[in-house]
This record gives sequence, C-alpha cells and structure tokens, in this order.
Amino acid sequence: MKLPRQIGLSGLAAIVIAALVYGFLPQARLVDVASVSRGPLQVTVIEEGKTRVIDRYIISAPVPGVACRMDMNVGDSVTKDQILLGLDPMQSEVLDPRRREEAKARVAASASALRAAEENARATKANADYAATELTRIRKLFETGHVSQDVIDKASTVARSTDAAQRSTNFAVEVARYELVAAKTALKYSAAQEIGAAEKVPIRAPVTGQILKIHHECKGVVTAGQPILEVGDTSRLEVEIDVLSEDAVSIIPGMRVLFHRWGKNQQPLEGRVRTIEPVGFTKISALGVEEQRVLIIADFVSPYEQWSRLGDGYRVEAHFILWEEEDVLQIPASVLFRYHDAWAVFVLENGRAYRRAIKIGQRNGLVAQVLDGLTAEEKVIKYPDDTINDGIRVKMRVYD
Repeated sequence: MKLPRQIGLSGLAAIVIAALVYGFLPQARLVDVASVSRGPLQVTVIEEGKTRVIDRYIISAPVPGVACRMDMNVGDSVTKDQILLGLDPMQSEVLDPRRREEAKARVAASASALRAAEENARATKANADYAATELTRIRKLFETGHVSQDVIDKASTVARSTDAAQRSTNFAVEVARYELVAAKTALKYSAAQEIGAAEKVPIRAPVTGQILKIHHECKGVVTAGQPILEVGDTSRLEVEIDVLSEDAVSIIPGMRVLFHRWGKNQQPLEGRVRTIEPVGFTKISALGVEEQRVLIIADFVSPYEQWSRLGDGYRVEAHFILWEEEDVLQIPASVLFRYHDAWAVFVLENGRAYRRAIKIGQRNGLVAQVLDGLTAEEKVIKYPDDTINDGIRVKMRVYD
C-alpha cells in the first residue's frame, strides 16, 4: 500500500515542479508582422493647394458715376464685349437757400457782364468805322499829293488796330454769353431737379467666361478705379500649392504631380509643375509655428472633361512625384530601427526574432525600398521596441 502512495505523491510533485518551471519560463512575445513584398513605390511631397483661374479680369469703374443694380449673378456666363452694366453720371449737388441765392447772383452778374461786353463792342465798332473812313479820306489826299507817305501809313495802322479791337470785343461778348449760360445751368440743374435722359458709360466683358465675383451689386455711387466685378474663363484653371522651402528645392519644372481628394469617389488628376516662384513667404502653421513656404504653380494634364466640375478656389491635394518605380522590393517603414549606425530589422524565423542589418534606398513616409539584406515573402516584425532582442521567442499576433 505504501508503494502506490509514494508513486502518486512523486507524480504530483513532478507535476507541480513542471508547472512552476513552465510558469517561470519566458513566454513568447506577441508581435505584429509584415511581409517583404514587391510592387510600385513613389516618393512624394504632399501639400494642399487650390485651383485658380489663369486669367482673372477685375473690372473697375473707368470714371466716377452711379452704377445700376446688377441683374447677373456669380456663375453666369458672359461673352466678350457683352455690356454688363452702365454707369450713369453723378447727380448735381443740392443747392441750399444760401447757395441758391449765390447762384442767382452769379446769373445776374453774368448778364451784366454780357451787356458791358456788348457796349464795349459797339464802342470799338464805332472807332473801327471812324478809322476806316479816315483811311479812305487820307488815301484820296495822298493821290493828289497833299499828304505824305508817313501820314497814310499811320492811318493804315490805326485802321488795322481798331479792326482787331473790334474783333476782340466780339469774342468777349461770346465769352460773356457762354458764362451766362453756365451760370443759368448751375442754377437750373441741381439734385432736386429732374433731368432728362443722360448718356451712360457702358461696362463691357473683356473675355468670354463666367462671373467670378461681384463687388458692387446694388445701385450706388462708385469712384474711378473702384472694382465692380471679376470675370474669368473657368475652363482654363491652374493650381497654386504652397510647400515648405526645404521641399521646394527638390521640385523642378515639368515634374509630374497627382491631384487627390478633389472630389468624392473621383480618380486622381494628373498635372505638371509649371513655375516655382523664386520668392518665399512666412506662414503660421496650425500649431502656431512660423514656416517659410514657396508658391508652386501646376497645370492640369488630364483632359478637361475629367475636371470640368472644378471651379475657381477649389481645394485639391497635390502629390509631387519626386521618384517612382513599378517593381520595387519594399517593407513598411515601421519595421526599421537603427543599429550600429545602420538600418536593421527583426526577421521572424521558426518562432524566433533575428536581427538583420539591411540596406535601404528611397523612402516615403510609410514604405522603404530594400536594396540588400531581405528577400520577398520574408516576415519582419513591426514596431520593434527594447524588449525584443536577437533570438527571442515571438509569436505572431492574430486579429479576429
């Protein structure tokens, strides 16, 4: 009876010891795993941009006047030389009682000046008639030899002088008459008086396109040079993108660029970089950090039918293609870490993690090109931390 009991106790002790040993053995770490694969790879600079009309025309008032109310709306189509609106002349100023009496006095003064000019004209005419008669009489005496040549020369000079004075006074009469008309006009036409039809200055469309913005919609006074509306051809768009200056130095004219997220469920549009402006500017980021940025202008290469629904000022996401290949051995950037001044990964083999130094090439934010050290379909550990060492037992995490 003692032997079976001893065997049972020994077995129970062995089980307990085995359980304790197993409990203190290091457990396999659960890790996320990615596969080394081949496929296309692009290295891009991604920034937000917006569309804009290439040729935007800001139509302003050529002269001061009263703009009529706009019967058109933003988005309406216009044709070249189409009359968009007209400018009426400014109304005359209002005459208060004091200024009205002053205007009446100016009318009376102008009338008196006209009468004075007419009297002066009659006096000069009398002098001119007398000088002409005297010249005729002296010429007859000169023919008979009773006067000298000097006498007839003086008479001719006097006749010409009095004739010129007569013409001058006639012109003075005309001036006085016009001044009287001007004084009466200032009194007649004021803001309180109804005036007849006046000429209008037509404002025409400089190009065939659409109305982009209306600065002055209601009827009212505008000054010379004041913007009234903007017109442009929305079928000719470009994209302006401001990028960090450190990224702009990697972008060259003619570089390929893809426009994403310009519309839901829409395929990316293709474009080309046209201009990289040589002047940067400071911009405050969303985090409050000052950034030096450069404006880049790109043109659409995709057919107009694909982006015809885009308009002026629409948002796009620009992907500048710095480098791309169709068949590249690649790994996620999350598997990389630095080891002895080189890049390394942990490769999963037979349930254990083995550190391996590799050589990488091009990188974007998510994927890196593998030049040496890995082959396709090998498993590498994602997000390695300090608890993972060379040769440690690991287990691939499985998500339901």
